[in-house]
Amino acid sequence: MNSLDLAFAPALEQARLIRSKEISPLELTQLYLDRIQQLDPQLGSFYTVIADEALADARAKTEAAPPDLPPFWGVPISIKDLNAVAGVRCTYGNKAMLDHKSSYDDGMVTRIKGAGFVILGKSATSEMGSLPYTEVEAFPPARNPWNLDYTPGGSSGGAAASVAAGFSAIAQGSDGGGSIRGPAFCCGLVGIKPARGRVSYAPIGDALSGLGAFGTLAHTVADAAALLDVMSGYITGDPYWLPDPEPTFVQVALTAAQGMKPLRIAYSTAIAPVGEADSLCAQAVLDTAQLLESLGHQVEPGFPEGTANMVEPFKLLWRTGISACGLPPEAMQPLNRWLYEQGGSNGDYQKAVWTLQRISRQIVAFFDRYDVLLVPTYLHPQIRVGEWANLDPAEILAKVVRWVAPCPLANTTGQPAIALPTGTFTPEGLPLGIQIVGRPADEATLIALAAQIEAARPWAQHRPKFATQ
Repeated sequence: MNSLDLAFAPALEQARLIRSKEISPLELTQLYLDRIQQLDPQLGSFYTVIADEALADARAKTEAAPPDLPPFWGVPISIKDLNAVAGVRCTYGNKAMLDHKSSYDDGMVTRIKGAGFVILGKSATSEMGSLPYTEVEAFPPARNPWNLDYTPGGSSGGAAASVAAGFSAIAQGSDGGGSIRGPAFCCGLVGIKPARGRVSYAPIGDALSGLGAFGTLAHTVADAAALLDVMSGYITGDPYWLPDPEPTFVQVALTAAQGMKPLRIAYSTAIAPVGEADSLCAQAVLDTAQLLESLGHQVEPGFPEGTANMVEPFKLLWRTGISACGLPPEAMQPLNRWLYEQGGSNGDYQKAVWTLQRISRQIVAFFDRYDVLLVPTYLHPQIRVGEWANLDPAEILAKVVRWVAPCPLANTTGQPAIALPTGTFTPEGLPLGIQIVGRPADEATLIALAAQIEAARPWAQHRPKFATQ
């Protein structure tokens, strides 16, 4: 296998090659660090690269492998720069935090380390994870490897760009309103937002009243599922939790073709109250609906009631997350400062929580009739880097709400959702994709269906020219 094919090989395959001693953790880590050094100055997908630490870890893993290797021994990965890795800078995309180093590991980082991964560094994020594009004052903007004029999305934009560019096979991200699924759409990847309670927020806790979730980005469904297995699990004191899946998510992904039962699938190209997707994103949904019907599933138009009243309370909870972050407003970018100043009383916050809980009951009731909902990931394709930079905050927020409209539904209810590429592209060479939302705590059905779609219409063979020259 040549170095380019190795860089784009699935993480599960890389782990197998390490176990069989066909490659070493040190060789693989050095390959990725070389690619990052060569290409990331143009891409901006990392805020911090810990090359010395990664090489030391990879060298130790090469020289002293235990008899029973953890599942991803020696496989490189990135961690989003909203999450804590002990001894590593964590900026939250904010200029006031450039010298801040974490003194602890987030719980899911501890699990990632325990699985044997080598951490390459911290991937770029929008400031405090608040925006669906990754442009902050403290760093150059993150760009899309499929077309450098365009955004890789946000807030897990750096994670998605780095995987799409072959800087690692797999990445961790977080999603409080589409922040995994949107970048997966923008960069042609699989992105899983798991169910509420699947991945712990230890030791700090959840700051968004259950809207946020830690999840995965990868080239393949099996890789994304396998990393979710690693990250999942209750940690003492979690406010909500789910039992461990049986079988594991990666087992589901690898055996999906073996007798999957027909599902009841609803689809929609419009999201109330925002409106219809543009023609390219709508066509991706319609083509996927046709494919699913050909695979034996029962597919029909449908969309849950209740979402029309979701926008305002969701925005209020998002604002309060910014207000509670502990950073002074004068250190924030203009939009976040404006959101901070919008404020809202404790009573307003509680009413918003109650409203979203009532709406969630209406939405989840829809899934008494359907196993899965198929919708766009975003309502229109990728925007250019800086396209909204000169708009006033209210205009930016209105555009953000419309673009990401299909995503907050699953954050509100806590349901799992997965974004998938379709293997099709815009005239600008940018990937298109779709999103499927599952029943509460039922990632397994989503992963099985995603693997079935992947087998019918493979996409991982596509690579951006920027990353292959």
